[in-house]
Amino acid sequence: MLNKLIVFTVINAHFSLVHAQPSIGEILVLSDSLVQVAVELPNGITGNGSGVVVSKEYVATNCHVLANAKGANIIKYRDAYRPIGLKADWKHDLCLLKFDSLPFKVAKMRDSRTVKYEEVIFSLGYPIGNNVPQPSYGSVKGAYPLDDSVVIRTSAAFAMGSSGGALFDQNFNLIGITSFKSPGSQGFFYNLPVEWIKALFDSPDILSLNTNDVPFWALPLDQRPYFMQVVIPYQNKDWLALKKIAKAWTVQEPKSSDAWYFLGLAEEGVNQTVSAKEDFKKAHTLNSRHLDAMLALTHIAYLQKDLPALETFKAKIDFLDQEQGALIAQKIFELKAKQLKTTELKSH
Repeated sequence: MLNKLIVFTVINAHFSLVHAQPSIGEILVLSDSLVQVAVELPNGITGNGSGVVVSKEYVATNCHVLANAKGANIIKYRDAYRPIGLKADWKHDLCLLKFDSLPFKVAKMRDSRTVKYEEVIFSLGYPIGNNVPQPSYGSVKGAYPLDDSVVIRTSAAFAMGSSGGALFDQNFNLIGITSFKSPGSQGFFYNLPVEWIKALFDSPDILSLNTNDVPFWALPLDQRPYFMQVVIPYQNKDWLALKKIAKAWTVQEPKSSDAWYFLGLAEEGVNQTVSAKEDFKKAHTLNSRHLDAMLALTHIAYLQKDLPALETFKAKIDFLDQEQGALIAQKIFELKAKQLKTTELKSH
């Protein structure tokens, strides 16, 4: 993130997935598609962000890195390159810096709409204080439809300075631009889709970095997408407020697994376990890879001593996250041990 960026509060994270990690050599190759973005702000302060080479002429970055700056350039291998033009989608927070020709490797892109929940990914960016791109590993935790693509939420952390960096899949395809995050040690991390980059290629060049436009994620809370509106009430355990927002979300997007998941969390929070269970089931039905919904269902199954349900979900969870699967196996073992002890006591 750029130093000046103000971020919002967000939801719980799950970091236990064992991630396949690219080798140092592979990271170095990919790093040739990453650049630092340096800006001079009107108050004399300098700011830093990251950028991704998406063609021989263009570097993609977040518009909030550039907005209202006096000037900007990119830095790579201690050399500075000044852009000759700019394409901007201020609303979606994606900008393309234009150059005559760049001597760097172009990142190959994969449509963000094709990502799957729990798909293993990693990000690369220039957090403050680092002159070489730093990797961060995680998985896809959410994919939220917005304006002909999806905003991708991941558990791959990125820090100040990484705005405009790259999100890669395991085949080293660019699937997103690291853009905004929630505060706190259990923050969630959001990435903008490559479809928005592709749409920018055909837009006209502009000359000014000045704008009064606000990106969608920085609008007043009630004007943000529902996947952002649920954040504060969830974090504050304001279950009634969360239920109201999540219910409206299910009405607007009835096929959103996350909408039903958050509705389930709200109902569970007010001890409406039967309704919560149905909502979690709905989330899982809509998205068989929704790990958090399955974990919520296993929690309820454990409390209800429902061994068949636990065993069914263990097999599904193992496929996505073996560490979580091992925890479910422990719960199954505990329930079986308790049932055996009860049977032995009755027989005596």
